[in-house]
Amino acid sequence: MQRLTSRITRTTKTSSSLRTILLNEAPSSSWLPKRSFSAFSLQQHVKNQQNEAIPGDFLKWGSLGFCRTSRFATGFTPLKPKPLDSIMDLDRAKNRSPEDLASIWDDYHLGRGHIGLTMKAKLYRLLEQRGSDCRYFVLPLWRGSGYTTMFAQVQLPHMLFTGLEDYKARGTQAAPYFSATFYTEFAESKDLVLIRGDIVFTSKLSDEESKWLLETTLSFYLNDARYKLVDRFNKEPRDFEFKDVLRALDMPIL
Repeated sequence: MQRLTSRITRTTKTSSSLRTILLNEAPSSSWLPKRSFSAFSLQQHVKNQQNEAIPGDFLKWGSLGFCRTSRFATGFTPLKPKPLDSIMDLDRAKNRSPEDLASIWDDYHLGRGHIGLTMKAKLYRLLEQRGSDCRYFVLPLWRGSGYTTMFAQVQLPHMLFTGLEDYKARGTQAAPYFSATFYTEFAESKDLVLIRGDIVFTSKLSDEESKWLLETTLSFYLNDARYKLVDRFNKEPRDFEFKDVLRALDMPIL
């Protein structure tokens, strides 16, 4: 109880900081527990050259009929990133500690149809390395008594998510349900990367589902054991089994 009281007190204090650092909108008073990615292993891996296209020999995955291109939703207006200086006062933010800035950023985005997360700069560099080597992955989004398969593309500083069925049907014309932008302005000075997720279609994904997708995708790219599945999906599709992803997430195999 004392811990919770302390967290609420701290949140109340940081809420006043939102008005001076973050622009345009009043702060949210909501609070949800944060998740940290700092526990993931940081082993360095050699960056391999990869064809920009989705591998054409996917068998179960490559014969789905989608366009083999390095991106989807080309020219889709909501994907244009919002500059960080239009969200926060960068001069004032420079004077805040990384911990305060992370708390302000996360709290600011709660309940807005946006997702706010932060990560250490060294983890972002690992994500850059692995994302350039393995751009694509598939994830199950559990709903009711089953799951919807989501298709993720890493093209930093962005991540894009759409339904696999939509991507199969529309290829480059498939609009993302959810996009995330990584801001590295404080990577060097504060060892902090700010992540903003924007839900493009609220009819397709809820805030909680979008946050889960983003955090879970990051876990597959930043955790050594889980990343083996990402690597296999991109490089050895004949050996990729979706049930291995389900097992990693403790989801039932239907």
